[in-house]
Amino acid sequence: MNTKSTRREKLTFDSPEALQALCGSNNARLKLVERTAGAQIHLRGNEVTIEGEDAAVEVAKSALEQAYDLALAGKALSSDDIVRAVKLLQGEGNGASIQGVFGDTILTPRAGRPIAPKGATQKQYVDLVRTDDVVFAVGPAGTGKTYLAMALGVRALLDKQVRRIILTRPAVEAGERLGFLPGTLEEKVDPYLRPLYDALHDMIEAEKLERFMADGTVEVAPLAFMRGRTLNDAFIVLDEAQNTTPEQMKMFLTRMGFGSKAIITGDITQTDLPRGQRSGLRDALELIEGIRGIGVVSFTDQDVVRHPLVAALIRAYDKRDRARFEAREGRGGPESGGEGGGLKSGGEGGESGSTPGITS
Repeated sequence: MNTKSTRREKLTFDSPEALQALCGSNNARLKLVERTAGAQIHLRGNEVTIEGEDAAVEVAKSALEQAYDLALAGKALSSDDIVRAVKLLQGEGNGASIQGVFGDTILTPRAGRPIAPKGATQKQYVDLVRTDDVVFAVGPAGTGKTYLAMALGVRALLDKQVRRIILTRPAVEAGERLGFLPGTLEEKVDPYLRPLYDALHDMIEAEKLERFMADGTVEVAPLAFMRGRTLNDAFIVLDEAQNTTPEQMKMFLTRMGFGSKAIITGDITQTDLPRGQRSGLRDALELIEGIRGIGVVSFTDQDVVRHPLVAALIRAYDKRDRARFEAREGRGGPESGGEGGGLKSGGEGGESGSTPGITS
């Protein structure tokens, strides 16, 4: 009869403050490690005993040791982060660095928690943005694609790596024909750009942000307003890129000037374009394969950092939408629905929900 070997490990932590930050109120985070790792964990004073199968004990031990070191450095993990950290170790082995991922602070707003990667894919994304001048981030909502890009942009601005930040989205619901809508320009574009403003307010003090907006250091504008410009020394983020046409995407990508970075985020399964219109995001991903200096990272529902039910809902929608795509392709071929062609950039294939991995 085959039985898995079990063992017991005892850890001693010298700092009561860091240990309390690690364990959380009523040892809630310790219980999360226990439940997620599948090992029994007992706390007595400053000693933690871990019991269970070898693999589970090793994961729990590594998680607690690395999370404690982060707490010592003033970067205690939240309850959600503790669960993600354990899953990271389970997925990548105990050699995975929790500190390397969750300790990579991008920005620390005056109010709120430091902004840092929430998992391995986000960490890969952050590293790509730091090394490549053009990065495509593809995947479902809630994976932090746009928020992290904006945080990296603010960091680059504060470090004087760029002179301005430009955030843009296609106003697809208005067909980019904003002149036909009533009201001032600000009133016309506000509903489309409000999520970007909200994120900026999380990251920059209100007075400083107002000054940045007034002098053009930070610009938030619909994609149509990029036409005819050359953007030098800028950190440029194109959000909701699945709603661009190939012509709009080409226009955007060719705006880049010297000293600039462009980050393009979107979900190729959730286009709002008219039926039959090919997405500029999908088109670009197929064209850029093999071009040096362009990175592609694919997020999946496993990378969602919102309520746990969001990941389950995304899986349900993806399953339904995939069946619709397949039915559409079966009737009219890859071009008939605009979203039929496979994602080939960087060796990826299919929809974003099924294309984990990263290439550069």
